[in-house]
Amino acid sequence: MLMKASSQSLTEQLSARFAQRIRDRLLAPGARLPSVRQCAQQQSVSPSTVVAAYDQLLAQGLVEARKNRGFFVRESRAEMPAGAPAAAPEHRGTAAWATATGLAGSSRHAPVDATALIRGMFHKVSNKPQPGMGVLPPEWMESTFMPAAVRKVTSTRALQEFSLQYGEPKGDLGLRRALSKKLATLSVHAAPENIITTVGATHALDIVSRTLLRHGDHVMVEEPGWAVEFARLNALGMRLLPVPRRADGPDLEVMAKYCEVHQPKLYVSVSVFHNPTGYCLSPGSAHRVLQLANRHDFHIVEDDTYSHIAPEHATRLCALDGLQRTIHVSGFAKILAPNWRVGFLAANPALVERLLDTKLLGTLTTPALLEKALALCMEQGQLRRHAERIRTRLDAARSRSVKLALAAGCTFAAEPVGLFGWVDTGVDTDALAQRMLDQGYLLAPGALFHAQRKPSTLMRINFATTQDASFWKKYSETVRSM
Repeated sequence: MLMKASSQSLTEQLSARFAQRIRDRLLAPGARLPSVRQCAQQQSVSPSTVVAAYDQLLAQGLVEARKNRGFFVRESRAEMPAGAPAAAPEHRGTAAWATATGLAGSSRHAPVDATALIRGMFHKVSNKPQPGMGVLPPEWMESTFMPAAVRKVTSTRALQEFSLQYGEPKGDLGLRRALSKKLATLSVHAAPENIITTVGATHALDIVSRTLLRHGDHVMVEEPGWAVEFARLNALGMRLLPVPRRADGPDLEVMAKYCEVHQPKLYVSVSVFHNPTGYCLSPGSAHRVLQLANRHDFHIVEDDTYSHIAPEHATRLCALDGLQRTIHVSGFAKILAPNWRVGFLAANPALVERLLDTKLLGTLTTPALLEKALALCMEQGQLRRHAERIRTRLDAARSRSVKLALAAGCTFAAEPVGLFGWVDTGVDTDALAQRMLDQGYLLAPGALFHAQRKPSTLMRINFATTQDASFWKKYSETVRSM
């Protein structure tokens, strides 16, 4: 709260608060600040204090005033990723096509900044559980077997052997063998030589993009989808083609139109426990997606980040396709050890060497120490048992969180499964997120999950961090006051 007894004036405190949020990307370029009257009510200050604070932000070049519309975070071209393209061009056909693709009447604002939630992971806004976070609470992932595995692989002799030379280009062979066995349980058959370890799953996605794409290529992405992937592809100069994601899979008619008009080179998909909806791909939809890929000659990268908490029998494009046009990507940050940064990709033998070249140009090799420790955890069954405990705990947390969300007046836009809930609040969640930030809660508003910024009443919640009744009480009070 703003403090009257502070050495700073209320105006200076308010201006500093907004300035810090803008610099931390908690207020993204193009975001609208509360109106003077709204802000005065929220902060319990006079309208003149708000006007003076906004004037200071204007003087610092952080916001701009738009006549009869209010104050907006300034969109500086210097802050935009180099080569970031405009949104995908509208099809020359009907208005229905434009509506289906989400392009009708779309604004040209910059996408919601994907770094907001990432920064929140490293610089917590408070010590409260954070509903918008994309990871499990640290205490859920604590174990004794991981430190024991590290100690075992770092005996004096072993440490000398693999520390004084570069590791294997594709990654530790023991880990790749363990991954091959793990993938076989998902009906994804990949020999160890067709697996490449990476610095997390995001690095794997980046390797695929840098190998298969060139500046200006069209890439189909699911919408809603994960903002980090949108921002990463934008930064590489790709043209995003948002495909509406439905309960059984992507909108195949929209995909077919994109293929005819734009000849996309890649489709990025989360088939199982899709982020943010939790949807899982149906076999029929998967079959038709693969038919499109073969007919129009594009690759598919399947991000299976949530495989550790998902059913093994869930439909995966990589399993049906046999890694012909598909590339499997996953990692261990969500279930085991975020800071170990161990991920991997599995691909067709014809692509592996090209993907490996890209890895070598970016990181040379990946650290063998933690890869060897992870392989040991997998071989001894400790990772499997750990994942089973997490799933049981998450099921209980989800049940509690859903009850609290419904009692607070929310509805679920998708069946609550997996780690995330896709919740309809009935209010603008961009505005809600800013109000809740004042209470110490970082939300993930719906606009964050669109390739182009658009108002939304939806938000993504993490079931593991929304079991706190005090959060939902504060949420309800805030919604009622909006």
